[in-house]
Amino acid sequence: MKKFKVIYTIFVFIALAAFDNIIVGLFPPLFQSISKDLDVNVAKMGIVSALNILTTAISSVYWGYLSGKFKRKKLIIIGTLIWVLSVFLTAYSQSYFQLLLFQILTGIGLGCIASIGFSVLTDSIPYQYRGLILSLWGMTQGLGGIFGSLLASLVATSSTWRTPFVLVGFIGFFLIVLYLFVKEPARGESDPELQELIKEGSSYNYIIEAKHIFGILFKGSNMYLYLQAFFMNISTGSLIWLPTLYIYKIQQQGYSSKTAIIAAGYLYAIFQLGGMTSAYFGHLGDKLQTKTFKGRALLTAVFVFLTAPFYIAMFIIPMTNLSLPSDNNPFFILISLLKQILTNPWILLIFVLSFFASAAQSANTPNWLALITDVNLPEHRGTAFSVANLSNSLGRTLGNVGVGLVLSLVSVHSKEPMSYIITLSLLQIFLIPSSICYVVMAKNNVRDIRNVKRTLNERANNN
Repeated sequence: MKKFKVIYTIFVFIALAAFDNIIVGLFPPLFQSISKDLDVNVAKMGIVSALNILTTAISSVYWGYLSGKFKRKKLIIIGTLIWVLSVFLTAYSQSYFQLLLFQILTGIGLGCIASIGFSVLTDSIPYQYRGLILSLWGMTQGLGGIFGSLLASLVATSSTWRTPFVLVGFIGFFLIVLYLFVKEPARGESDPELQELIKEGSSYNYIIEAKHIFGILFKGSNMYLYLQAFFMNISTGSLIWLPTLYIYKIQQQGYSSKTAIIAAGYLYAIFQLGGMTSAYFGHLGDKLQTKTFKGRALLTAVFVFLTAPFYIAMFIIPMTNLSLPSDNNPFFILISLLKQILTNPWILLIFVLSFFASAAQSANTPNWLALITDVNLPEHRGTAFSVANLSNSLGRTLGNVGVGLVLSLVSVHSKEPMSYIITLSLLQIFLIPSSICYVVMAKNNVRDIRNVKRTLNERANNN
């Protein structure tokens, strides 16, 4: 029964991880529809999306601190109620200001998912499967973004831009019911050094204190993990504009805006399928980490570096000879796109490049999450992750807004879709310093992981 409750808890929090990305994914295909309905410039939609990401990250720091002091199950229910109600209100926005306000409130609620969800999950996962299970947590977030984009593209074309937000809100209420049956793990329950202590019925009673925060922020491994996340997410944050690039490429082939929006949503999902390999890279990281504490960092450095050339090549390839039905039927457009992958060498080449790009990118998430777990004490993990997530989101925000800034300069000399190709390609350069951070942090990982293990052993023996 206990094993079933652990599996159920892991399942619920993996499902929960999708939602902050579903809401982020809803926006890009709806930028044009929302801006037209609310009578604002489409460029302002990027500001709404960026503020949502930034608010989520900033609030997650406070949620993460609370997770080290209080019952996490109650906190996650409160946070979920906040974002669910705010998503419903977003659907009824009548002005740009209301849209902005409700998305900021949504970000405050979503902040609990990132930090508290991570804290509960890392205490539930058996140590030897840490990278593998965290890969599923990270992969679900990627799938959430894809699902959000598809939901927006399909539902909004047959209804209004408001409907997808209402649907996500209803699903959120269902999640609250699932939380009632979640088993909150003891802090440190998954760490092998504390197994005997917990089996004997004793508790790991250490909680975070304000004086610990300085040490968490300036721990060697943490600092490089923050920097790595910042640089990488400038690049990956810019990818939220991929559906817009696809729309222009499809329209360049002579198709209507409506057909292009539907097809772009599908392509965004199909061209992220390489992210499904995340579980393999998490498993590979687990195996390498048993040989050397440098294993995860060095493995991930290689694949982060390879992500850039694959994405840049994918941006450049044109969608020549694209053949789609003109009746705007979502099912027939999907079938046609799948046929194109098999019969059109241009679309096949884009698919292959996108698969390798998203696969290489997917190696980062499980190993980054496992490293930030490995190098921090149980009571510090929620805070360490939330600060890292803030760095992560600052990068995503800069990447998101950076597209608009760079695009405004590039557009003087190039028209769509070339202006988007150049802009997105330039922003992939930040993957290089991101990769270097992993190489440099490897030595810090060895020291910090050994320190965590030594501290936990001492606490278990002195209990």
